[in-house]
Amino acid sequence: MNAPGGAVPPRLSINQATIKYASLADALRITADAGVEAIGLWREPVAEVGLAEAERMVGGSGLRVSSLCRGGFFTVPEGPDRRAALDENRRAIEETAALAAAGAPGSAPVLVLVAGGLPAGSTDLVGARARVADALSELEPDARAAGVTLAIEPLHPMYAADRAVVSTLGQALDLAEPFPTASVGVVVDTFHIWWDPQVLDQIARAGAAGRIASYQVCDFLTPIPADALLARGMMGDGHVDFASLTGAVDAAGYAGDVEVEIFNAEIWAADPVEVVDRTVRAFERSVPARDAPARSR
Repeated sequence: MNAPGGAVPPRLSINQATIKYASLADALRITADAGVEAIGLWREPVAEVGLAEAERMVGGSGLRVSSLCRGGFFTVPEGPDRRAALDENRRAIEETAALAAAGAPGSAPVLVLVAGGLPAGSTDLVGARARVADALSELEPDARAAGVTLAIEPLHPMYAADRAVVSTLGQALDLAEPFPTASVGVVVDTFHIWWDPQVLDQIARAGAAGRIASYQVCDFLTPIPADALLARGMMGDGHVDFASLTGAVDAAGYAGDVEVEIFNAEIWAADPVEVVDRTVRAFERSVPARDAPARSR
């Protein structure tokens, strides 16, 4: 099933989170059957089949890999837990390189990083953010050696306590700035940054520095559900101005795939074939084609 007229936007990527309960094999098949050319992978479904088998499956799918989610969660103080978290990120770097190499030409060796929230019992936000910078300093040489870009994803401030102490694109860029652009970049995710009055300037800043490693889209829904993680919606169902944000990302020089990443209980419960078909149609309506005139909903 394709978009109206059979035209599937060529830069659309289906992030596996959007069809959360599909196995890796099913996610690859459903995405390819829909005429979508790229997929964003998650580590958990890869681990279920093993990395070597995942490489084989990705290689046989004909799909580009647009990113691997996720690394990060390294805000805890020094000690065994922090060492374990950093080692886990090194494994994620290796997986990112392997899966991108297995994908179709144009695959991106991008590892999305979610920084992590406040350690249990802590209110030291400044210290947690400093430990994110320290983790990047430790991991960047590994990423550079593997040809992987660590993509720092700022999350909406409502997640600062439990998921990501990096809340704005500006903060993410400040963290990335000391490192080479090839090895540390940022994620522009519409759900997380649409509200920021500085967002267009920060997207331009990211583009000028060559730091945009991934562009992810979904809508921001209200009322926010009891589990705030599930407040993401299909493009066109909420409050995000995709024309403005996408135009800014394009103007900033980003030419990679655009991932649709949705955390939503109703969407997860639906048939993943229907979800991908709906995603293709919503993307075509809401996300301007590259070099297309900006348009409002």
